[in-house]
Amino acid sequence: MYFFYFDESGSRDPKVGTAENPKDHIYVLLAVGMYERQWRPFEREVSGLKLELADRLQRDGVGTFDLAVCEVKSNWLRNPNGREKASPFLNALTPDERQRLTRVYLDQVEKRNSVIMAAVIDKRYLAADTTLEMLHQQAYDLVLERVQNYIATYHTRHQALIVMDDTDKYLNQAIAMRQASFLRSGNWNTSFQNIVEYPFFTRSELSNGVQLADQLAYNIYRAFRYDDVKYPYFESMLPNFYQSNDKAELLGRKVWPDASPLVGVARTMWDEYIKKALREGGP
Repeated sequence: MYFFYFDESGSRDPKVGTAENPKDHIYVLLAVGMYERQWRPFEREVSGLKLELADRLQRDGVGTFDLAVCEVKSNWLRNPNGREKASPFLNALTPDERQRLTRVYLDQVEKRNSVIMAAVIDKRYLAADTTLEMLHQQAYDLVLERVQNYIATYHTRHQALIVMDDTDKYLNQAIAMRQASFLRSGNWNTSFQNIVEYPFFTRSELSNGVQLADQLAYNIYRAFRYDDVKYPYFESMLPNFYQSNDKAELLGRKVWPDASPLVGVARTMWDEYIKKALREGGP
């Protein structure tokens, strides 16, 4: 069994505003997968550091923090105002301690031999009648197809369980019903023989896996939102994306719609990464 943790970065609002008043034009939905036997060491290492830091805060008289209030969100790590309002735990930590938390999460991708797949939606090229629900479902379809293809290609005897942040009851139901339809009859691209059950929806504060997906999703969002595919945190993820056997194709990342110029940016980025990796001794 493989667990695939999903989370998003960017706004689900499909509108991009006007030239005078632009809105965010990038939305990312990401899944990070790990084999079931990797879950326990992953959980032990991440929760262990949280408990260590919470114990330090308690000994210093700052307060008592259980794991449910030690959630780590990318937005809170980056935004002091948001951190102060939403996370007393993160706000009480030193900058070095917050960096340790960031590092322990991101290091898990390599340590647990995790695999990453993501949909990058360029909202500037969506049809005018696209709704929030349509955008979210399209992103989910693209990522779920990649989860299925990865398991069917590399781990044919295994199944994949989807774990998602529980954010909106209506969207949760729509996604669950769409996946149920896929499990019965597939879609025009593939059948979903290796996906089990409905998605498992959980509060993000209760799942270190969802919190990891949140941070990885932001790294991709940042790279494409600001045309900075050399962003170090993004580049560090590249070896763990779902790839073809010969490394020629980055199968785990889909930029959509196809009319977006970011499709070419992403293709060039991967070609340059592979050339650099080969010069340095291989991906």
